[in-house]
Amino acid sequence: MPRPSSSSRHRARRILSVVAIAALCVPPSLFAWGAKGHRLVGTAAATALPSDMPAFFRAATDQLTYLNPEPDRWKVRAERDLDPALDGAFNADHFMDTEMATPAALAAALRAPHRYAYIDTLRAAGVDAVKMGFLPFAMLELTQRLRQEFRMWRSAPDSATRAWIEARVLDDAGVLGHYVADASNPAHTTIHYNGWDGPNPNGYATDRNFHSRFEGAYVQAHIELGDVQPRVAAEPRVLTDLRAEIIAYIARGNAEVERLYQLDKADAWGIDTRSAENKAFASERLAAGATMLRDLWWTAWVTSAGPATAPR
Repeated sequence: MPRPSSSSRHRARRILSVVAIAALCVPPSLFAWGAKGHRLVGTAAATALPSDMPAFFRAATDQLTYLNPEPDRWKVRAERDLDPALDGAFNADHFMDTEMATPAALAAALRAPHRYAYIDTLRAAGVDAVKMGFLPFAMLELTQRLRQEFRMWRSAPDSATRAWIEARVLDDAGVLGHYVADASNPAHTTIHYNGWDGPNPNGYATDRNFHSRFEGAYVQAHIELGDVQPRVAAEPRVLTDLRAEIIAYIARGNAEVERLYQLDKADAWGIDTRSAENKAFASERLAAGATMLRDLWWTAWVTSAGPATAPR
């Protein structure tokens, strides 16, 4: 086999350099609920849809899976270094540190009509809403957008318009999936999101790798689609009160925070974890996300059967 020319070798070195630089620009979350956990939730939700869901949606499993990690892709450092606007706009949509507010203040804030009133309500209680997070509103807003898009799809005047709406539906449904998956991870619902914060009588982990050890390293090494799919609820639900259901869903995740840390204390989360209890916990949390996501998609479709409210 002939040796490559010097110009070919030079081009090859340039390509390798470009690849190496590009790798440095990829956000850490893409190597890690790291990207694999998000994809698992997207696939498990999409493959659990009922047959009455529109055919274009049921055929989009790969696209919905791809889009589930999407909001983490917006965190790329190269863009943040140019201007922090994009990063600052959406970071707080990924979490809600529930314990920052008293139960009464939290309940009042979650009754606020929209995220801006939520900010005002928390501010009156002495709580910084940006630090506490907007996760329930991110989920609610996107579900409402999706329902309205389904209304428009139902009444589209021609096939071309319907195709455009389908693209919008799938994009918003995929991005919604990211925040639903985030909420299934107890670490996205608590002040103890990356190591136990404050008084720690039980001696839980305080390292600042805790979050990535669980949702990234452990899931990447140990959880597969076959661990998640059997745990997804078989029957879809139509959620009659979206806000109440979303709040209850986040509360269920928050109720698992101490269990998350207890399991870590018994067998630390990471690539070397071997406990069957740890595997069951992570699989059940991912399945809870897939169940909720499937039900939100299904609810948006079923309840969109009312009259369209937007101009064509």
